[in-house]
Amino acid sequence: MSDHSYTNALINETSPYLLQHAHNPVDWYPWSKETLELAKKENKLILISVGYAACHWCHVMERESFEDTAVANIMNQHFINIKVDREERPDVDQIYMKAVQLMNNGRGGWPLNAIALPDGRPVWGGTYFPKENWVDILNKVSSVYKEDPDKMKEFAAKLTEGIKNADLITLNTKATDFSKIEIDTIVSNWTEYMDFDLGGSAGAPKFPLPNNFDFLLRYSTQTSNQKLLDYVNTSLTKMALGGIHDQVGGGFARYSVDAKWHIPHFEKMLYDNGQLVSVYANAYVATKNPLFKKIVYQTTTFVERELSNKQGGFYSSLDADSNNEKGELEEGAFYVWSKEDLERLITTDFELFSDYYNISDAWKWEHENYNLHRTKTDEEITKQYNLSQEDLSKKVDNWRSILLTEREKKERPRLDDKILTSWNALMLKGYTHAFRAFNDTHFLDMALKNANFIVKNQLREDGGLNRNFKNGKSNINAYLEDYATTIDAFLNLYQVTLDEQWLQNAKQLADYCYDHFYDTKSQLFHFTSDMDDQLIARKIDINDDVIPSSNSIMANNLFLLGHYYGNKKYADNASQMLHNVKEQALQYGGNSANWLWLYLNYIGDFYEVAISGKNAKIKLEEFNQKYIPNKLIVGSTKDSDLPLLEYKYNDDQTTIYVCIDGTCQLPVNETTKAFKQIKTTL
Repeated sequence: MSDHSYTNALINETSPYLLQHAHNPVDWYPWSKETLELAKKENKLILISVGYAACHWCHVMERESFEDTAVANIMNQHFINIKVDREERPDVDQIYMKAVQLMNNGRGGWPLNAIALPDGRPVWGGTYFPKENWVDILNKVSSVYKEDPDKMKEFAAKLTEGIKNADLITLNTKATDFSKIEIDTIVSNWTEYMDFDLGGSAGAPKFPLPNNFDFLLRYSTQTSNQKLLDYVNTSLTKMALGGIHDQVGGGFARYSVDAKWHIPHFEKMLYDNGQLVSVYANAYVATKNPLFKKIVYQTTTFVERELSNKQGGFYSSLDADSNNEKGELEEGAFYVWSKEDLERLITTDFELFSDYYNISDAWKWEHENYNLHRTKTDEEITKQYNLSQEDLSKKVDNWRSILLTEREKKERPRLDDKILTSWNALMLKGYTHAFRAFNDTHFLDMALKNANFIVKNQLREDGGLNRNFKNGKSNINAYLEDYATTIDAFLNLYQVTLDEQWLQNAKQLADYCYDHFYDTKSQLFHFTSDMDDQLIARKIDINDDVIPSSNSIMANNLFLLGHYYGNKKYADNASQMLHNVKEQALQYGGNSANWLWLYLNYIGDFYEVAISGKNAKIKLEEFNQKYIPNKLIVGSTKDSDLPLLEYKYNDDQTTIYVCIDGTCQLPVNETTKAFKQIKTTL
């Protein structure tokens, strides 16, 4: 017999977020064709509540409203209530988030709460509301629907039209023109929003935006812009030393609530950590900063310890909240420390420890606790305390080990153990970049294990992908984000393994996207497949957020595939996609960083580096030690019929060809000579 007083239709779902609400007194339903039909049948408004398992304010609203029987009675009487995991169903989230933003001057967030007509067209929306406000809203909206449904339908028609037209991209038929002056202007305007002292964007909150740093690292290097290169270094260093980075267990939280990277919103997401591994690995190759190497190793250790399953998949997230000593859910309880506990655990060098991690009244947080973070570099500490770097490293490793062991005694944050294809692809790409930077075969083993997991479990017989994997089952027809990130990851995996199966898999998935996602009018790609049930709008995703837009990733993929296969269709499509969004990219570079990465490919030389011969992988190792962002790698240890490798193989020697659009300079046998044939500056 169940210990729960209430059980609703979410009990049959696999999403940890939906299951968290399965015993609410609210009659929650999952998003499905059947639920939408029920709303039409009963002529009831639909209440759509969107969140995710690691979301702090989602939990707060659940405790205050969704677990309250009086609130639940109002919801059940007047609405068909649908709970949506935004990570499983970004398509649904995308539609109703846009509605909320249109109604609230661009503001949105989670929990996302929207009320829609029985046909799904939204009429009201917002985010978190305290219980009294929530009850008031429910009563007012349901009254309006009963008293004046036509007025509500009229508003729904206008709002739905707004959703359809928002971010609408049309085919740009003007002559294609990409110039250095234009991108310099974009970046110059963007600098107004940068915090050059503390890193990241000006003010608070501060989000680590990996695609921004990746682009700016490339741009500053190729244009010899020392100020911007310093900005990237400052950002990555402050993040690494800050409280947004778990100083004990590794890994990054989603964002910092303050301007100093001190106190994070403590949830840890796979998509952040996968992309940040890429950024820090790339930044290490460009700068050789040892801190960046340390961060890659600590972050991947965290992912493997806490977000990995034995089959090679990666879980989605760790909650911001966990139970404190009183058994109450509290944000950050797992990560913060009292001074008394720290003094009890760190029995020697406590003065040094306190200075290293800022255990002082000036940095005290809530409930007399401290979130460990640093404001001094290792170099400053070693000089101040007359220590060698080796001695300091031993002490820090010992402190981290003591605290990690102690922390394991605490109640852990809840794990969202669903495995999402796109987020796994971002982590896979991170591992390929880590291997490229450090030539550590462990990183390659992890990358291959994950790539094979995706192929085995998420790739269907019809050539399509599924988005979700949970409890041994793969489900939910994948979105463009899943295809684009997986293609990207496979292209990166090819470039570190020279195994053509990954290149072929990438091409096959791209062709599948043309069959099921392509919009012939704009020459961009829809977010949803033509096999999915139609929502009130079919969106085309172009804005680079924390995760780059699916279309910008796809355009970069097509650019590379166009080179690899000598395929004009891919190449022309990549250029047209960039041309279509150029005007928007000009407005604010931070929302277009991944598009701007592609832009750089068109305003300077872009190289195809072909390495052919038995020692191709050795030469590749040498190539990986130099930061050359304006290149692709193609190579083979045997004869290959890839267009860029045809007639280049020789049994007796390994040769490097530096080419532009298939036209190659004189072949060389040494990487140092090949480097001289490559110009990285713009």
